[in-house]
Amino acid sequence: MVENLRFSSALLPQGWANNVQVSIDPEGNICGVEPGADGAAPFDEGCLIAGMANLHSHAHQRGMAGLAERAGVGGDSFWTWRTSMYQFLDRMQPQQLHTIASQLYLEMLKAGYTHVAEFQYLHHRLDGRPYDNVAEMSLQTLNAAQEVGLGITNVPVLYEFGGFGGQAVSEQQRRFQNDPQAFLAIVEALEVASANDLNVVTGIAAHSLRAITKESFSEVLSARASNIGQPIHIHIAEQASEVDDCVSWCGARPVAYLYENFEVNADWCLVHATHMNQAETLQMAGSGAVAGLCPTTEANLGDGFFNAAAYMDAGGKLGIGSDSHISISPTEELRWFEYGQRLLTGKRNRLSGGPDRSTGRNLFEQAAVGGAQACGHDGGAIEVGKRADFVVLDTASPLLCERRGDELLDSWIFSGNANSVRDVYVGGRLVVEAGRHERETQISQRFKVTMQEIRKTL
Repeated sequence: MVENLRFSSALLPQGWANNVQVSIDPEGNICGVEPGADGAAPFDEGCLIAGMANLHSHAHQRGMAGLAERAGVGGDSFWTWRTSMYQFLDRMQPQQLHTIASQLYLEMLKAGYTHVAEFQYLHHRLDGRPYDNVAEMSLQTLNAAQEVGLGITNVPVLYEFGGFGGQAVSEQQRRFQNDPQAFLAIVEALEVASANDLNVVTGIAAHSLRAITKESFSEVLSARASNIGQPIHIHIAEQASEVDDCVSWCGARPVAYLYENFEVNADWCLVHATHMNQAETLQMAGSGAVAGLCPTTEANLGDGFFNAAAYMDAGGKLGIGSDSHISISPTEELRWFEYGQRLLTGKRNRLSGGPDRSTGRNLFEQAAVGGAQACGHDGGAIEVGKRADFVVLDTASPLLCERRGDELLDSWIFSGNANSVRDVYVGGRLVVEAGRHERETQISQRFKVTMQEIRKTL
């Protein structure tokens, strides 16, 4: 049976429209979009926009958000933060990961994310031995997404080495390590587990150039060559020291090395890509790959600023992610993406896309479409054939009252931190209504108990 939703205002690919009826088929896909609809049925006064994909998540890090903000001796960096993160992971058990991921994914839904790409590299037991089910930890995050109703792209991660050129992993990295065949077994197990779920996609990832070799990841890509359109993700050029180490190892910068040795195309998502020169920026923009940007995490870790203006001027595609979950808010990611460019240049509205254009709308539309592409997910816009992943903004809220059209997105993104997300649909199913999720209390209580367990061991 087809379900019809009617809204007084909606953002469609061709622009804003009034009195829009959206029809959803039984499989959760959009089968009709009618602007200027008539009929006796009333129109909801909320504003309907496409759901946003969160293209980069490490669910386990939600449990340690805020716990690495005490200064150490000799100056802090990404690498000192990583040590704290590894210590937190040393305690993580499968059910604890499920509980943390459930809380995280519920928070994503309430903030306006409707899909997530889970970049999962925590694969094994504490001593590095595989679980009886090799995909145990990835299944925990998959099941957590299904529990709360969030769409998910499983992106299990190949992590084979501890440094450029095939260096041995450290003791703390043993939980991450797989060779290509063991990694492919995880991917295949995830595909079997989610075969009948239209809200689930399975992709692959290399953790970073320092954690793979050309030969090892090429073996994975070759084995997966028949999976046309599968998402392929990688951390790249996040830290200046990573760039220096790559140059010392092979004489090339990371992004340049990646393009020289792999066929990077629209299936790829290059996460962070913070430290690119102009030639790399233009090469990436021209390839059709998606830049996976996580501004709040990149700020928290001191990564630096993405070369945004040149990349976007060249037609580069982008999406946003919450990465370490120091913040779980698409508006804050988009706001700080723009604000970073303002701080660099001393000018405003740097990423509007041109004169007399809305900065908020340009950022939102590009991130919605690019995020869906990076997730291999047919979403990111309200049009026939796409998944019925929607967000309804509360136009009666103080933040958005008396706003129209582009003003709604500009105000939502740039004028405050109050959550104006009222309702959320994933695959046509209403999963957040009036700002609440039906399992919110239960999931939050489980999370609190799990955090008590973990903190006792730290």
